[in-house]
Amino acid sequence: MTTTAVRPVLTETFWTTDESTQLWIKRAVLLVVGIAVLTLAAHVRVAVPPSPVAVNLGTFAVLTIGVAYGPRLGLATILAYMVIGALGFDVFQSSTAELNGLSYMMGSTGGYLAGYVLAIAAMGVLARRGWDRSVLLMAVAMLIGNMLLYVPGLAWLSIWIETAGKLDVATYGSLWEQTLTWGITPFLIGDAMKLALAALLLPAIWKLVGDARV
Repeated sequence: MTTTAVRPVLTETFWTTDESTQLWIKRAVLLVVGIAVLTLAAHVRVAVPPSPVAVNLGTFAVLTIGVAYGPRLGLATILAYMVIGALGFDVFQSSTAELNGLSYMMGSTGGYLAGYVLAIAAMGVLARRGWDRSVLLMAVAMLIGNMLLYVPGLAWLSIWIETAGKLDVATYGSLWEQTLTWGITPFLIGDAMKLALAALLLPAIWKLVGDARV
């Protein structure tokens, strides 16, 4: 099986239409649904002190939406989500009445929000190549998506720790050690579970779609 050909993504397998008006209605509905899913997932969170970044389902939602929507609609959805958040609406994991909008986005989680955009685009491209139809390739895709989340996330968190006066060398030894302790270590088990779930779930859904067409 080739993995380089352009393939349809999951959302293109239902409500198919050749009429441009209906197609745009479908895209608008999916965009609204995607924003709602991202918002709900962000608010399903568990605090992991001392890290200022909580464990939540946001990363799982981002990666699976990227796969299901493809790169264009996925990007449109995540960018619309960011704009809504920047306007001050409570769509992010720890936003409050006092800390929201651009102020929140420039906080400790700002790098992860940037990573959302990179990851959702990458997952969409890989889905177009059929990676979501194989358990192994889907697992690799999830690893790539997580890396694209963590690189800007950790880089920005490191800057934030230092500029916000949160650096505690006495406890952690160095800025890098503190960044890893706050920004990645608490999430490894949860990310592994989400990776395994997506690697099994997406290919299984494709199998159901294929069986339904037989």
